Amino acid sequence: MYILVLNAGSSSQKSCLYRLETELPQQPPEPLWSAHIDWIAADFGSLMVKSNGVQQQIELANRNQALEIMLKTLVQGSTKVLDNLEQIDVVGHRVVHGGAEYSQPTIITSEVKNAIADLIPLAPNHNPAHLEGINAIAKILPEVNQIAVFDTAFHRQIPKPAKVYPLPYEWFQRGIQRYGFHGISHQYCATKTAQILDKSLDSLKIVTCHLGNGCSLAAIANGICIDTTMGFSPLEGLMMGTRCGSIDPQILLYLMREYGLNGDELNQLLNKESGLLGVSGISADMRAILAASAEGEEQAQLAFDIYIHRLRSSIGAMIASLGGLDALVFTAGVGENAAKVRAKTCEQFAFLGLHLDIDKNNACPMNEDIAISDSQVRVLVIHTEEDWEIATQCWQYIAVQG
Repeated sequence: MYILVLNAGSSSQKSCLYRLETELPQQPPEPLWSAHIDWIAADFGSLMVKSNGVQQQIELANRNQALEIMLKTLVQGSTKVLDNLEQIDVVGHRVVHGGAEYSQPTIITSEVKNAIADLIPLAPNHNPAHLEGINAIAKILPEVNQIAVFDTAFHRQIPKPAKVYPLPYEWFQRGIQRYGFHGISHQYCATKTAQILDKSLDSLKIVTCHLGNGCSLAAIANGICIDTTMGFSPLEGLMMGTRCGSIDPQILLYLMREYGLNGDELNQLLNKESGLLGVSGISADMRAILAASAEGEEQAQLAFDIYIHRLRSSIGAMIASLGGLDALVFTAGVGENAAKVRAKTCEQFAFLGLHLDIDKNNACPMNEDIAISDSQVRVLVIHTEEDWEIATQCWQYIAVQG
């Protein structure tokens, strides 16, 4: 079975092709083909394709034709891996927001597309890009099944005390609730944690830390997410690259009343100008923050200190939700690569009997337990494989549905 995965963002598009047989492999295989589109401007971008040991770059000048150009590299030239596009059995799409309705991978119908469109106000940077990819595939491969795998689905079982905001209850009934995001990554990392530790997932209490430009935590008990830091939108929770995370809502009212900021200006401030970038005045990239801090830049150091303070505090909240902790997991760009972030975060949890192996932590670990042998809490660094998780869920859906 050939499964094409499309992972669309507001300014990029990641894609890959897997070939799966009758059984899923224990370890994620290398995709037969992968592609990455970076949109430098609204209608100008760059496509990078890798397959057959070949890497090819193509300039794109028309967004409407980008996906068609990308798919042609599957069947033409040095990156060819298929005889024709009709060999593709299913296309799996990462969809950031599925609302309260969708808790499982779902065949995309007109009803599902309408639901994704209705949720654009809650995910304005992502859901439009998902629809763009879905509609393009429907035009190019009208007979192929398309499956939506929702980032919010893993968080659907969060209990009401964690899900419902303390507003008048009617607002919950109208859809204002904690949805949670990065669910595909959190789910993959939880499963991988059980595999690495050689334990049953339903026996573990896990906190997964997805730390990239966007950041979120998930408290996972018996394989089920019972709490998470992102909420109604991906803005809530941890301090992030350009997002502020949780702040006093009265600040927004104050900015509106005293400084005349409108909705668009507040959105720009909170989502694009805050976080590491806003505090440091230097960069949203943790690597740049660490470098500037090492050179004595006080605001960069302050940005790092706030980041760690909020990360520790939120991990503490997740541990309280779980009533204990078996494993703390770091993943995504910062989580996988910033040894100092892991070390400073873990320092504060020594009272739980959590102790890092400093040499392992500093040795670029990947899919590895980096706690000392007698640590009472295991600490893992896991390379998140969202695309493989999407492919796996598509394969399982097809296997069950026949």
